[in-house]
Amino acid sequence: MSITDSRSSDQHLRDEWANWHAEREADLRTPHGWLSLTGLYWLDAEPRSFEGLPGIWRATGDGGVEVTAAEADGLVVGDMPVTSTARLEPVDGTPGVLVEVGPRRVEVVRRTDSYALRVRDPEAITRTEFAGVPTFPVDARWVVDGRFAAYPQPRRITVGAVVDGLQHFPTAVGVVHFSVYGGDHELVALRGKAEGLVLHFRDATSGASTYGGGRVLKTLEPDAEGRVRIDFNRTVNLPCAFTAYATCPLPPAENRLAVAVEAGERDPARPEVR
Repeated sequence: MSITDSRSSDQHLRDEWANWHAEREADLRTPHGWLSLTGLYWLDAEPRSFEGLPGIWRATGDGGVEVTAAEADGLVVGDMPVTSTARLEPVDGTPGVLVEVGPRRVEVVRRTDSYALRVRDPEAITRTEFAGVPTFPVDARWVVDGRFAAYPQPRRITVGAVVDGLQHFPTAVGVVHFSVYGGDHELVALRGKAEGLVLHFRDATSGASTYGGGRVLKTLEPDAEGRVRIDFNRTVNLPCAFTAYATCPLPPAENRLAVAVEAGERDPARPEVR
C-alpha cells in the first residue's frame, strides 16, 4: 500500500468512526436514556413510598411488582392511568416496565430475584450537562483480525455486578483470539442481543484512564471460517460509567488484558459527583 493509499484508508476509518460516535452520543442524549437516571430504589414485600415519587410500591414475591396510586397521582402504565393497584411483571436482565410520571419515567426492573425502581428524568444533571464522551484518538493499529472458536454449546455463565450482591447470567458462545502490539490475547465472547459478538473486558487502562468496571466492544458475526474484525476504536462504556443508578454486569473473570487498550471511550465526566 502506498503512503497516499494509507492516508486515504486512515481518513476513511476516522470518517466512519466520527459518524458512529455522533450516533452514539445522540443515543446517550435521548430524553429517557442512560444519562437521565436520578434514582435507584430497591423493593421488598413491604409497601413503601419514595421521596419525590407518587404511589406505594412493593415486590409481590411471585414475579411481580405492585403500585397503588390514585388518579390524581398521575401514574400511567401502558396509556392507562393508575387509579388503584396495578401489577407489573419485569423480566430479568431486560429493560424494565416503564411507568409515566409526567415528564419522568419510572422503570421497574428485575435483576435475578431482586426488584427495583429506576427513575429517568430528562432534567437530570448528567444529561443536561453532558458535553460528550471523551475518547482516545482513532488509530488503525487498533483494528485487528481475530479468530473466533465457538464452544460446542453456548454456556450460561455467572458474573458480578457494579451493585454489591447482584449477579448477571450472560451467555458465553466461545473465545476470540487476536494479536495486538506483538502479543497474543483471547477474550470470552458473549452473545449479542441481535447478531455478532460482545467482548466485555478490563485492560491495563481500567481504573486509570478508563472506567474501572470494564468496557464493551461489539463485533459483526464471524464468517464461516471464524474470522472476525475487531475495532477497538469502537470500545464503549457501559451505563454504570455515566451514572450511579445502573446495575451493569462486570466482565467475565477471564477477560483481563495485560495490554493497555488506549482506544475507544475514556472515563467520562460525572457532574453529579463534583
